[in-house]
Formats: sequence, C-alpha cells, structure tokens
Amino acid sequence: MKIRLLYPALLVALTIQAVLASGQQVIIQDEGGKQTILTRADLEALARVKVTAGASNSSATFEGVSLDSVLEKAGVGLGETMKGKRMASYLLVEAADGYRVVFALAEIDPAFSDKRVILAFLKDGKALDAKEGPYRIVVPDEKRMARWVRQLTTLKIVAAP
Repeated sequence: MKIRLLYPALLVALTIQAVLASGQQVIIQDEGGKQTILTRADLEALARVKVTAGASNSSATFEGVSLDSVLEKAGVGLGETMKGKRMASYLLVEAADGYRVVFALAEIDPAFSDKRVILAFLKDGKALDAKEGPYRIVVPDEKRMARWVRQLTTLKIVAAP
C-alpha cells in the first residue's frame, strides 16, 4: 500500500523538477541558425568567475561564468576565427520579457578586449531571484547597467548585413 502512494509522489516530484530545470537553460544560436542548449549543470561545469559590481551605493558580488566561455562551450569560434567578415558579427542577448541588447562579438573576445562580461547565476552567494534570474548578464566596468540583461534566455550570434 505504501509503495502505491510513494510512486505517484515520486512521479510528481520528478515532473516538478523537470519543469523547474527547463527554465534553467540558455539557448545559444550561431550565425547559421544552429541552436545549442546549455543547462545549469553545463554552465556550472565551466570555470567560475566572481565580481563585485553595481552602483557605488548598492554594489553586489555576482558569481557565474565568463560569456566567452559560454559561447565557446556552444561551439562559437572566437580568437583566431575572428577576422574578415566575422569582425562584423555581434551577439544579440535576449531576455524573457523581450528586452534585447547587443555586444560586438570582438568586444567579448579575450583576444581583442579585456572587457569582462559575465553570465551570472548567483548574487551575494544566493541564486538570483525570479526578478533577475535564473541568469543575468553583468558587465562590471560599464558606467550604466543598461546591458545588464535580467532573465536571460537566448544568445544569438548575428552577422551584420
């Protein structure tokens, strides 16, 4: 009798976990339209980065991974592949609410720039709340936080026409 009750409860728990985990992914689309989906586990397997950033009166410590490592994990070539027509490529970052920002692809490539762009999933040691997360772009050295995309869903590499 207890086993019959345990099975449905286990099934419900696994279903809830799958639904929650589905929101814990990032879609990366390359110039050709090929999509790669990275899960939270995929991202956590990358080298961690921790930065303190924000407005001077309300700075916070963000932890996550460098955006260039996320792109490389998805097969987006940087470094030596960045020449010729690829220099006109950009990264379109999209949020769940439709907010979108652009980064020149060379701007986030360590071979071209020392700019640090972070895909954060922790703030002050805790998971980002529903308003900010599950993922957020953090650019510590920018004067305005307009490109700090909250609720990040998609990264698209686009070749400028």
